[in-house]
Amino acid sequence: MTRVIHTGDTHVGYAQYHSPVRRRDFLDAFAAVIDDAIEGEVDAVVHAGDLFHDRRPELDDLMGTITVLRRLDDAGIPFLAVVGNHESTRGGQWLDLFERLGLATRLGDGPTVVGDTAFYGLDHVPVSRRDDLDYAFDDHDAEYAALVAHGLFEPFGYADWDTEEVLAESTVAFDAMLLGDNHTPDVAEVDGTWVTYPGSTERASASEREGRGYNLVTFDADAAGGDDRVEIRRRALDTRPFVFVEADLREGEGAARVRENVRQHDLDDAVALVNVTGEGDPVTPAAIEEFATDEGALIARVTDRREVETDAEIDVSFADPEDAVRERVEEMGLSAAALDVEEAVRADTVPDANVRETVKRRVEERMDDLDAFEGGEPGGNGEGDIDVDDEGDSNANEGDAETDSDAAEQASSETPGTDGQVSMEDYL
Repeated sequence: MTRVIHTGDTHVGYAQYHSPVRRRDFLDAFAAVIDDAIEGEVDAVVHAGDLFHDRRPELDDLMGTITVLRRLDDAGIPFLAVVGNHESTRGGQWLDLFERLGLATRLGDGPTVVGDTAFYGLDHVPVSRRDDLDYAFDDHDAEYAALVAHGLFEPFGYADWDTEEVLAESTVAFDAMLLGDNHTPDVAEVDGTWVTYPGSTERASASEREGRGYNLVTFDADAAGGDDRVEIRRRALDTRPFVFVEADLREGEGAARVRENVRQHDLDDAVALVNVTGEGDPVTPAAIEEFATDEGALIARVTDRREVETDAEIDVSFADPEDAVRERVEEMGLSAAALDVEEAVRADTVPDANVRETVKRRVEERMDDLDAFEGGEPGGNGEGDIDVDDEGDSNANEGDAETDSDAAEQASSETPGTDGQVSMEDYL
C-alpha cells in the first residue's frame, strides 16, 4: 500500500489584489499541506505543477518554499513534482534546483518508486508541441503506476488534452493520472484509469468559491474496494475566508442597501467580494470597499456590472482591474512571447526602471523557440489556466514574432537593478 498527498497549483508568490498579506497566504497554504503530510505520515507528497505563480519568484518566496520543503525532508517524506506553465523557464527549472538540494524529485520518463507504486511525470507542454509527444515511459516492476501531469485534460472543463490518447499511447499502464492546472477539484474514470485534479490550495480568483484542499490517494486494492485499485479522498484546507456579498437593488435602493447586505456577513480578516445587480441607484464602489474594510475585511472589492445610461455602453468591474486586463489580453490572442512582454510590463514585481531590460531578456529567452511566436485564435487559451486564476495565458495571432523582435531591439541594454526577483541563471 502507498499513501500520498496529491496537490498542485499552490502558486506561491501570488500577490493577489496586490496584497502582501495575500502573497503570504499562498505560501502558508502550501505549508499547511506539508504539515498535514508530516502529521499523517504519508509516503510522499506529489505536486502536479505551478508550485510558483511566476517563473521569476521573489527571493522571500523562494526561501520560504525551501524552508517548507526542508521540513518535509527532515520527516523523511519525498517531494515528487512536475513543472507547470506558470513557473516554466527556458532552461533549468526551479524544481531542478530543489532536486540538487536534495529536497525534491523531478518526475519524468523513468519510474520513481515509492512503496509499491511507480510515479512518472509529464511537465506542461504547449498545445503546439504535443503532436511530437510519444508517451514512451520506461518499464517498472511495481504493483501500481501513476502519471503526474500539468495541463487541461478531458473530460474536465476547458480541456485541450486528449486523455484517452495519452492512456492509449503510453507504454505504461497507469492506475491513476494525478493532474494539475485546473483549479477546480474533480475526479473521473477514463478507460479504467482514475483521473483527478486536487484543485488549487488558495483561491486564485473570485470564481473559486468552493473550499480549498488536496487529495489523499491510496494505491491499494483492499483499501479501494471492489474492482478499484486506487482510492481518492478529498481533504480540506483552512484558508483565508472569502465572503461573497450579493446586493440585488430594487428601484430606489442604493448604497445604504448595499451596506446593509455587507453588515449581514462576518468579514473579520476576510476577502469581501460584493456583487451589485438590479434596478437600483448607482453606487460608489470605493465607498463600499472602505465600509467593508471598516467592518473588518482584509480586502474588499465591488463589482457593479449594471447598465449605465450613457452615450457608450459601459461594463466595469471594480473587483480587480487585472480581471478586465486579462480578459482583453485573452481576446487579443497574443503569442507566448508576446505574453511574456505583456506580463513584464504589467507585473507589480518589476520596477519601472527595469521594465525595458526585462522585456529584452524575456524575448531573447524565447528566440530559440519559434513556436513561442506562432499565432493562435483570438480568445483561445492554449497554455494557461481557464477559470483558474487572474493571470492565465493564451495563444497568439501570427505576426507577433516581428513585433516581439522589434521590442527586443528597442529595449535598453542597461544593467537591471535589484528588484527582489531571482533568475534561474543565478543558480544553475
